[in-house]
Amino acid sequence: MSVTRILVLTSSTGGGHDARASAFREWAKELYGWKVEVRVEKMLEDSSRLAAFGVWFYNFIQKHAPWFHHPYYCAIEGLSYLNSSRVSFGRKYFERVVESYRPHLIFSVHDCLNRGYFQTARRIMGEDNVRCATYCSEFSGGYGYSRNWVEPTVDLYFSRTDTSQDYAVGKLGLPAEKGRVRGHFLEPRLYSEVLNPEERHRFITERLGLRGDRKTVFLTAGGAGANNHLALLPILKRFSDKYQALVVCGRNHDTYSRALKWQKDNPELSCHIEGYCSDMHLFLQVSDFVVTRGGTTTCSEALQLNCPIVFNGIGGVMPQEKLTVKYFMKPQAGALISSPEDFEKLLVSWYRSPERFDEIRERFKQRGFNEDPSLAIRELVELAGSVAEKEGEGE
Repeated sequence: MSVTRILVLTSSTGGGHDARASAFREWAKELYGWKVEVRVEKMLEDSSRLAAFGVWFYNFIQKHAPWFHHPYYCAIEGLSYLNSSRVSFGRKYFERVVESYRPHLIFSVHDCLNRGYFQTARRIMGEDNVRCATYCSEFSGGYGYSRNWVEPTVDLYFSRTDTSQDYAVGKLGLPAEKGRVRGHFLEPRLYSEVLNPEERHRFITERLGLRGDRKTVFLTAGGAGANNHLALLPILKRFSDKYQALVVCGRNHDTYSRALKWQKDNPELSCHIEGYCSDMHLFLQVSDFVVTRGGTTTCSEALQLNCPIVFNGIGGVMPQEKLTVKYFMKPQAGALISSPEDFEKLLVSWYRSPERFDEIRERFKQRGFNEDPSLAIRELVELAGSVAEKEGEGE
């Protein structure tokens, strides 16, 4: 029996795209074992110095100047014209990968890795010898939903939500018959490692060293380490009789060191601090709410695990993040802060009127959706398998 080969295209602009590429690889391994081979390529940064600079610059302004993502976003939209029929930057690298690996399916989980890439692959391998698919992670449509996501010649296009799918079809030209709404794209362990109440209490007190009689506020950071922890921790300290902090700094060693020093100098607030964390799904389960930017991965994990979100809009909200924030804020299923003072007002409001938080938590829960997490994986493998079978027949 021949092995089905799938090439996944991703890039480390933030951590979400890589997380979805990893999730697909884990699901394929769990469901199909050796029958499916998955190769993940960080195509932007590995194929072109200019594209690598763009990835670095994206992560830099996410940390230091989120507002600058608005002109950056408008500039990147120009790729939809540059890549209208072929790859403009890094084409030779992509061609070498396709020629050497000969994938049956090219699966893109990044907005800048669709247009041009699918056409180039078909020219190399032949129209009937490769299939192309996309997973778009946006929660809703509108400003911030890149036109680069939609290559109309795609064979299969997955959206996270109905509203996102409607925008792709109605505004960006995706043929409706190629679209599927398939929810989150999360790793298998998020569905299997679910804590019961006793396990949650033990995790809080023994694993984290926190108290069982305080509300736990999860301050998290994106994979690149963008955060405002040092501005929010002093606010939490003022409410240390009610709240405690669970802090993850991501790949930001400076913030991690400064947060540890702050903790040492302010022992009044019960606090647990980590750098990069691989147990986000467990941290979300033991938290009363999470403070995060509008990154799709953390927000989708929070939604799956019923941990309400306070959106961190300090310094501005990126165009892509606006789509996530809109999905939750329109039905008042989340909260948005633009300054440390906003955070303090929110804590006071929830402290004095706990029913307000309960209402948000209930509306947040209603934004979730039931899904079979393996369905999208099976559809992708079947699409790739239709090509692999023909290849096997010709041998």
